[in-house]
Amino acid sequence: MSATKRATLIGKLNTALKKHYKPLPTQPARPLLEHVLYASLLEDTPADLADEGMAKCEQEFYDWNEVRVTTVTELAQVLSRLPEPVVAARRLKSNLQAIFEEFYTFDLDHLKKENLGKAVNKFEKMPGMTPFVLSYTVQQGLGGHSIPIDYSAMVIMLCTEIASQQEANSGKVPGLERAIPKSKGSEFSGLLHQAAVALNKNVKDKSARAFIDAVSKGSSKRLDEWLASKKAAKKRVVKRKIEEKAAAKLAAEAAERAAIEAAKNPPKKKKVKEPVKELPAAEAAAKETAKAAAKKAAASKATKKKAATKKVEPAKKPAKKKAESKSDVTKKATKKPAVKKAKASKKASKKVTPAKKAATRKATTAKKSPAKKATPTKKAASKKAVSKKTAKKTAKKAATKKTTKKNAVTKKTTSKKTSTAKKKTVAKKTGPAKKASSKKSSNRKLTKRKPR
Repeated sequence: MSATKRATLIGKLNTALKKHYKPLPTQPARPLLEHVLYASLLEDTPADLADEGMAKCEQEFYDWNEVRVTTVTELAQVLSRLPEPVVAARRLKSNLQAIFEEFYTFDLDHLKKENLGKAVNKFEKMPGMTPFVLSYTVQQGLGGHSIPIDYSAMVIMLCTEIASQQEANSGKVPGLERAIPKSKGSEFSGLLHQAAVALNKNVKDKSARAFIDAVSKGSSKRLDEWLASKKAAKKRVVKRKIEEKAAAKLAAEAAERAAIEAAKNPPKKKKVKEPVKELPAAEAAAKETAKAAAKKAAASKATKKKAATKKVEPAKKPAKKKAESKSDVTKKATKKPAVKKAKASKKASKKVTPAKKAATRKATTAKKSPAKKATPTKKAASKKAVSKKTAKKTAKKAATKKTTKKNAVTKKTTSKKTSTAKKKTVAKKTGPAKKASSKKSSNRKLTKRKPR
């Protein structure tokens, strides 16, 4: 709709309101807080009932803080004369709570001295603040130019085609403050509120319908169509709610049946395999290397355990044997000729020639014969010499024994055959061979001397 056509329709509306309704008396001077609370009660209600509700709240409660603390049901009982007491009580309580949380006090007169825009922004942030209450407080409390329009007044704007459906949903009529000057704003809003409340209370009111038709022809028919669509919408909403409740009941019954059946026959739990997570290539390679390293460590541990359980001969013994074998080889190589010489000397001593036998016989006979003729002095001298020789022989034997013992201690790894061969050779050197030689020498000496 164009601005000029809307402005002409608003002018017609103003003239029609003046013909059919009388202006209300001017409002008394009130604090800014009371303007807000009075607007909360005045929305969609007649002015006389709003005044009565305001007076009852002031009489029944000590102060506005007590009204803020009371419940919605108690407030609704106090405001029972209003067309919608519960809605009005909730709106009043929420506005009081929002003002207290915003300013921490119920004295709002300091906002009159501030800029109008700042005060409006503070009121707009409140959750219970409706467009009607805000515009009424701006008009009556803050001295601004704003025309309050509630739900019933917006119905008149729709029927007269001053506002569209989208504009009605927003709660504002564009161009209304331009068409109506500020000096006539309070009067126009009072007349419009009277007509809107009367039409909302009784749709078939003759004065209200004549007023609508005077603004624009066919407004009453459009009002009937709008009310019919509204009733149909309400029926659809009620039907949808009933269907939702029925569906909810059926779902609840089905759930109860399923629960009973499940309690009677509990289902077997199936093992669900967890989905294998696909890892990136780098992580997969790192995991494979870690597994291979773990396997190698386990294999090495197993081999160490097996080696510990088995009884293996120490490694030192073969080394000793090898060392002994090397030393034995060298010693055997050096001592073989000595053993051979000892064996040959034994054989030579055993094999005695007949010439030697004769010589020995002669020597023995010679010994016996001069021994008989020898003097006692000679016999004593010979005995002393023999005793000296035997002492020397025993000393030599002891020395040889000591030397053999020392050699046996130092050379433990030598064989028994070599030690026995040494002993025999030593015994032969120090034994009967020397005795025989000594006897020969003594006999020779005796034989050399000629008997007297």
